[in-house]
Amino acid sequence: MKGWFRLRNVVSMKWLLARMYEPDLVIVDCRFQLGQPESGRAAFEESHIPGAVYLDLEKDLSAPVGEHGGRHPLPDIATLTGTLSRAGIGNNVRVVAYDDQGGAMASRLWWLLKYLGHEQAYVMDEGFSAWVKAGYPVSSEQKVPIPSQFLATVQHNMLAEVDEVRELLGSDRVTLVDSREAPRYRGEVEPIDRVAGHIPGAINRFWKDALDERGAWKDAAGQAARFDDLPRDRELIVYCGSGVTACPNVLALQEAGFQRVRLYAGSWSDWISFSENPIATGDE
Repeated sequence: MKGWFRLRNVVSMKWLLARMYEPDLVIVDCRFQLGQPESGRAAFEESHIPGAVYLDLEKDLSAPVGEHGGRHPLPDIATLTGTLSRAGIGNNVRVVAYDDQGGAMASRLWWLLKYLGHEQAYVMDEGFSAWVKAGYPVSSEQKVPIPSQFLATVQHNMLAEVDEVRELLGSDRVTLVDSREAPRYRGEVEPIDRVAGHIPGAINRFWKDALDERGAWKDAAGQAARFDDLPRDRELIVYCGSGVTACPNVLALQEAGFQRVRLYAGSWSDWISFSENPIATGDE
């Protein structure tokens, strides 16, 4: 089994191909395009990995947007466990998520499952287009999942709330990691949120640097090299624009061997919803 894994949380397309019909495996299509909210499901209905079920970033993996909580608030636990149960995801199955967005959307499901205490959660390497290019099977048939009970054991230590982030500003006990592209981090451009900049004291590590030139996940050594300047005894809080593309960085940090990693799920879009929160621009 070990030979199939380059990483603990990422499985190869060949691994999935060899196991895709096993009864204790649930494959989840997480494709989603920001600004085109119906395109992911439309792509799924046209073609997907056989047997996959579809979960939508905004309808299934996020709560409705409110005054605070960011653009993709964490879903209510009871609502999410109901969604997972209806998708056939019980506590004893292995879940493999894929997308066509570099693993960002699939990593959101991976993180949510880990947060709910489900250890057997994985992201498929490279994504759906690579699967198709490799000549692996696809289908337009939509599986009717058999519901299964999912019971959550919430891992509260994986999540950071805005009050905690605010209190930890300037502390040498924590490092904030901003996962957005450098121009957004520096506040030079802001195509989505109403305020540009970053949380004061945060360093910038663009999430897509977790991938190599082919769009495959770098191995554990490659992930560690991205964060080799960070002290391993310090807590890390990772954020992005709305708590989605921070998840690949959380995964990468775990692969790199960091133990104390939390997600600020509301992220920048939540931070700026509080007028009293300070904002920084430029490099730090």
